Amino acid sequence: DNLKKWQGRDGRFIKNFTGHKSVINALALNDDGVLLSAADDGTMNFWDYHSGYCFQKTTTIAQPGSLDAENGIFAAGFDLTGSRLITCEADKTIKIWKQEEEASEIS
Repeated sequence: DNLKKWQGRDGRFIKNFTGHKSVINALALNDDGVLLSAADDGTMNFWDYHSGYCFQKTTTIAQPGSLDAENGIFAAGFDLTGSRLITCEADKTIKIWKQEEEASEIS
């Protein structure tokens, strides 16, 4: 339910990213330093990789006819531009998410 950032060379702990209430299954990082964490309950948190600030949260919705338990996210990645996110989900869907220019940060 949280992420830990470590220094690769010496194993030193750097930062704790907290905010999920379920097991985190997927991570993706783009060239702009946006880190996505996606969880078993369908939640997605967007973080500034360097500061650890969670600036946006959203939740995926399972396809109609799927069980509520099938909204988990198993894998995620950004496209080559870093502006679109691709998720592979428990309801057997692949979703492409486009960045919303008018989105507001969490206050």
